[in-house]
Amino acid sequence: MHPDLQHIQQAIDHAVRGMSSQQLAWHQNGKWSAAAILEHLSLTYSGTAKSLQRCLKAGQPSITAANWRQRVAGFVVTGLRYMPGGRQAPAMVLPTGAAPETVLVDVQRNLAAADDAISRCEAQFGASSKIANHPILGPLTAEQWRIFHLVHGRHHMKQITRIRGQMVNRG
Repeated sequence: MHPDLQHIQQAIDHAVRGMSSQQLAWHQNGKWSAAAILEHLSLTYSGTAKSLQRCLKAGQPSITAANWRQRVAGFVVTGLRYMPGGRQAPAMVLPTGAAPETVLVDVQRNLAAADDAISRCEAQFGASSKIANHPILGPLTAEQWRIFHLVHGRHHMKQITRIRGQMVNRG
């Protein structure tokens, strides 16, 4: 696994280490649980893998020109490595209520699938080639896909850390 994606796998493992299924499912009203966050991440990884597998099957990248919003967002996330908060996740990666008992295995499997697809696209299309569009960030290179997942994952690990603190504080 690429070091950036291995780092996020380790961060996920660390963030949820020792949490029971009940703790993974706990949430404040209107907020996601740790399990929902993991499901969201899992969906982003599987979406990346599927998108890139289609490019590999077609034998060419699947990109369109970025608009100005995508260029700015892409720079902020992949250039500055900052994930702004407060944005609603796209519908295709909203958690649907996966069982807390299965989300950790799913996120690990889907991260590995994304890593494989990114690496295969990088080998086939070149390291400097944009390989596929992200719905918010526009067309990304393999390295930018990795950075996106690293920054996105770190953003959500901070949320899981806050959830753990809230559980402790509530007694």
